[in-house]
Formats: sequence, structure tokens, C-alpha cells
Amino acid sequence: MKNLPVRMARWSAAHPWRGIVGWLAFVVLCLGIGITVGTHPATSEDYRIGEAGRGEAIAAEGGLQQRPVEHVLITAKPGTGKLDTEAADSAAADIAARMARLPEVRSVATPVHNPDRTAVRVTVTLNGPELEGKKHIDPLLAQTAAVQKNNPTLRVEETGTASIGKGVDRLRGDDLSRTEVIALPVTLITLLLVFSSVAMALVPLLLALSSIVAAVGLSMVASHVFPDAGVGTNVILLIGLAVGVDYTLFYLKREREERARAEGKLSPQAAVEVAAATSGRAVVLSGLAVAVSSATLYLADDVIFSSIATGAIVVTLVAVVSSLTVLPALLTKLALRAERRAARRAARGLAPKRRKAHATGPGRLTAAVLRPVARHPAATLTVTVVALLALAAPVLGLKLTDMGRETHSRSIAAMRVYDRLNAAYPELKAMHQVVVRADADRAPEVTAALHALAADVKNDPRLRGTPRLTTSPDRRITMLQLQVPYTVSSDEAQSSLKDLRTTYVPETVGKVTGAQTAVTGEVARYTDYPTHQEQKLPLILGALLLVTFAMTVRAFRSLVLGVVGIVLNLLSAAASLGVLVLAFQHTWAEGLLDFTSTGSIGSRVPLFLFVILFGLSMDYQVFVISRIQEAALRGVPTRKAVIEGIGSSAGVVTSAAVVMVTVFASFAALHLIEMKQIGFSLAVAVLLDAFVIRMLVLPSLMLLLGEANWWPSRGVRRATAPTAPPLASVR
Repeated sequence: MKNLPVRMARWSAAHPWRGIVGWLAFVVLCLGIGITVGTHPATSEDYRIGEAGRGEAIAAEGGLQQRPVEHVLITAKPGTGKLDTEAADSAAADIAARMARLPEVRSVATPVHNPDRTAVRVTVTLNGPELEGKKHIDPLLAQTAAVQKNNPTLRVEETGTASIGKGVDRLRGDDLSRTEVIALPVTLITLLLVFSSVAMALVPLLLALSSIVAAVGLSMVASHVFPDAGVGTNVILLIGLAVGVDYTLFYLKREREERARAEGKLSPQAAVEVAAATSGRAVVLSGLAVAVSSATLYLADDVIFSSIATGAIVVTLVAVVSSLTVLPALLTKLALRAERRAARRAARGLAPKRRKAHATGPGRLTAAVLRPVARHPAATLTVTVVALLALAAPVLGLKLTDMGRETHSRSIAAMRVYDRLNAAYPELKAMHQVVVRADADRAPEVTAALHALAADVKNDPRLRGTPRLTTSPDRRITMLQLQVPYTVSSDEAQSSLKDLRTTYVPETVGKVTGAQTAVTGEVARYTDYPTHQEQKLPLILGALLLVTFAMTVRAFRSLVLGVVGIVLNLLSAAASLGVLVLAFQHTWAEGLLDFTSTGSIGSRVPLFLFVILFGLSMDYQVFVISRIQEAALRGVPTRKAVIEGIGSSAGVVTSAAVVMVTVFASFAALHLIEMKQIGFSLAVAVLLDAFVIRMLVLPSLMLLLGEANWWPSRGVRRATAPTAPPLASVR
């Protein structure tokens, strides 16, 4: 009763208004500081990975880096017949002149007809880095709209990296608003069913939301160390709502349970202290587990994962702080208010209000599930493990790809234009860029070698268009651009990249003495990113297993439980990943989940799933095993302690799981395919972890292990050991 959670709870319970006002001041301060310092967004340099990233860095040295490019496509309006080329040329000239006058525009190319003269294209290059194009796209879109208005018989529309990026951001914002509309009411309804009290149901929700607000402010500050890749807010909302409600729920349920057990003999402050000593400790351990697990994502050496890790760590730690500070204060105020109401009723001679009894043991459904587990633990363990391994089997066919531009939802107008542009001009689908760095005096030799390379690939059917050669002003950097008339994921694009890197480049410019070469471009980016993730996966998974083992051993002083935690988490993660592969790498679930299958899984999803799931699984594991250990330390035999601990924690674990699944499932309704996959996989993972792993596999395994669960700790074994009879009784 002297540990940090108890001391914090004791102070908050003794000074509730100070605790509440202090928390609100903390939230406002975090948000205020965040707004003041602003967000530091990731730049193009932060995204460079593999050979593609090395090529981009070399190109940037010579000022040849990729810039935002927009295409204005002019075609016949549907239903008007053949394109009026004269009107199209006039509109193209108009758009070119308008774009050239804009300060955001770097250059405007000559209008180009496609081979069958059904379309005219005007290519516009913007100033600044590629990623910043969407900040300056509005004036261009306005000019395109003006030309469209002046040419009602034509279809004048725009697409490109900037307009698509802007459309994706807008869609992401709309989707997040939709998830809030879904998740918040369902979460509130769930909490109402758990507590049968509006005030008590609002407490977890309000604390979670305030934690999210504070975390958003702190993440802005953190972005100056770990640049924000644009996904931080998504992660804070996803994880914050889940863990914020869960941690508060664990604490609240234990406080109410202690008050019910004491039958009114325990003061509100004392009940809060007991809850802090038990569930409060579990919340701290769980929060640290999520934070440390998330920190392993920094090992990925990738700005997106760094942004994800930062968001998850910040919001989890803030949620832990809220449960240890303002929550005890709120519980004390609510309990004191209830006591005053009861006293007033008694003074008026009214009978006290009947309150719903809070059961401290397992419910009927939980008891029914645990009954066969207790009678036949070996059979239960065998059946459930086999079933989970069957769910995990599709992982053997896992195919990872980078979910790039071509996978974006067609509800984005710029993506529909993108499809029409690629149909009219297939050579724009992708591009290879061969970048060379050499001494300036070798520029003629480099140029000759690149011309030879262009000649070698001239008749290659996988490439099309006229190769373009550019050289930096200091003649040290030279780049050859080759157009690919296939999507980046196609076999043709992939094989052409492989041949460029292994054959064409080494046999031409690769022979220039002292030259450094790299092949970059859309195809290379698409290929190198998943490769990078696959290379980092063993390192991160190893660190994750080590962290999980160390924290479990530290929490329960048991090497056996450390190994059990690793095995169960791997089983849960593998099964949920298998279900993800089964749903998203095939087409049968497209109508059900509203997506178009790419035949692959986003390269970021498995890493994100494993890391976040391992952290969240520790929530349930720490909470459940803590209850089992409590019973065992009271002298209850391990077998009975397992059933008692699982039974007493089942209600809160189930309620917490429903909240988490609701939050994650709402993300499965998003249009962005990678976020959809993340939401779906986490929802499945939590369902399996809460209802299969913690209700069937864990108790079965612990029943079979018996006293060995606590090895090498002696605390539980001493508590459960039979007491030797007194000497007199022996005589």
C-alpha cells in the first residue's frame, strides 16, 4: 500500500478538486504548447529507403529530385461523341497560359495528344519538394475548374501527386469523423451496460478523450525529434480510445468490487486506495508494456513507423497518468456525492435506493465456459491451439506490398482522373530513374554510357516512350528517365527493374570508373519498401519477444509465465494475421468489407499488428494473471486460484475487449486500404486474445502447469504450502 500508484491515488482522493483541476490544466497546457510549437512534418528526405532512397538522395544533390507534377487531361464529355480536337487544343493552350502565370508553377510542358487523338494532356511541374505540392495545389485546381466552365462540351480535369494527396487527406479526415460517430456511441452504450450509471459510464469516455487531446499536443512537440508522417493523429485516436477506456475500466471495476465486498464499511478514499494497489499497479505495468512494445518500432528505421511509435507511446503514457491522478479524484467525488444523497434520503425518512449488486465472481456464461476447461484442460488446450494454428496457416502465403497510389479509393475524384489518364497515356503509369554520381570530368563518359543503356532497352516491350537524360549544373549528377507502361505492381514493371539493376546498369554505366549508380523511381520505391520491412521484421520481432518476456518476468517473478506470455502472444498474432490474409488477399470478402483486393497485405501492417497486439495483450495478461496471483498469495491452491482469477476478471476483460473491438472495427470501415487492414486485423486479434486465449488457452495451460507457473519465485509456493502442525499436536 506504499507504492507509487497508491500514493498518487491517496493524494487525489484526499484533494479531489485539486486533482481534477490539475488534470484539466495539464490537458490545456499540453495542447497549448503543441499548438505554439506546431507540427514538424516529415520531408522527402525522411522517406528515403533502400537503393531507391539512395538514388533520390544522389539526384537531390544535383537539383534533379522529383518535384510535384500535375496533369490536366482534356477529353470529350461523356455522351458528346468524338473529341473536338480544335476545341481541345484551344482549351489546352488556355490552361497552359493560366498555369504559367501562377507563382506555384515551375514549368508547363507543351500539350500532348495521345496516339488515337482522343485526349490532350498538359503537364505542369510545381515548385518545391514533392511532398509539399498538396499545400499549393488549390490555385491550379481553380484554374482547371475555370477552363472547364468555359468549355462545357469538353471534360477538363486534373490529377497528379499533389491533387491525389489532397484528396487522400480529405478522405482520411472524413473517415476519422465517421469512426468517431461509430465508436463513441457504441463505447458509451457498452459502458452503460457495464455500470448501469450514466455518470460512471461517462468517466472512462471523457478521460480517454481528454488523454487523446493531451497526447495530440505532446505529439506536436515530439514531432520536432521524430517527424510526423501524417499518421500520428490516426494512431493516437486508434490506441488512445482503446487503452484510455480500458485502463479506466480496470480501475473502476475494481473500486466498485471492493466497495461491494466491504458492504458499505469501506470509505470512498479507502476503496480507491485498494483499487490503486491492485488494478492501479496492473494499469501501470500494462501501460509500460504498450509503450515499450511500441518503442521497438523505432528499430524499423522508417519515418512512418517512428511516427506510429511516437503517437502510441505518448497517448498510452498519458492514459496511464490520467488513471492514476484524475480518476481517483473523480471516483471519490462521485462516491461522496452518492453518500450525501443517501444521507438526505435517510433524513427525510425515505428508504435507501436499491443498487444493483456487483458480483465479484464469474458470471453464468463465464462459469459455463470454465467448467469444461477445469475438467479437461489438456483436451481444451489441444483443441484451441489446433484451431488457432489452422487460422494462422494462411500466413504461409503472405504477400507484402507497398500500398501506393494505385490502391487508393476511387471515391477520390483525382483517382478516377488518374485511371483515365493512364488509359490514354499508358507510359505515365510508372518510371525508372537511373541516377549516376561521378566526377565532373567523367560527365562525357557517363553520358555516353547512359546513351548506350537507352539503346539497349530501346526494343524492350516493358518500356515505352522517349528516354530523357538530364545533368546537374556542376555535371556531377546525371539521370536517365525511362517510362514504364505498366503499373508498379505488375510482373512487367518488376522484372524490368530487376533487369535494370542486375544487367543493364552494371554492363553500361556501372563500368565507368568511380561512378556511383542507383535505380530509383516509382517501381523501385514500391519494391524496396517491403524488402526493407521484411529485413527489419526479425530484429523488431526479436526485440518484441525479449521485451515481453522481461516485463512479464519482472511483473510476476516467473520465468515460466514469461515464456507462456511469448507463446500466447505469438499464437494470437499469427492467427489474426492468418485471418487477415484469408480476407484481404482474396476476393470473397470484398463486398462484405467494401474494398478491392490487391492480392497482398500492406507492408506496414504485420509489423504494426505484432507490436501493438503484443502491447495490448499485456493489458489482459497482466490484469488476469494479477488476479490469479492475488488469490494464490492468499494461500488459495494454484488450480483454484486460476479458476477464481479468470472468473473474477472475465467481466471486465470482456467489457474492455468489446470497447477495443468497436474502436478497431470502426477503422475497418475506412476507405484507405492499409488503415482498413490494420483496423480489421486488430479487431480480430483482440477478439481472439480476449475470448480464446485468455478464457481457454491460458487457464488450460496454467492448470496443467500447476505450481510450476510461479517458478522460480517462492512467494506463491510458500503461501500455498501446507502449514506444519505444532509440536504439541505431533506428540
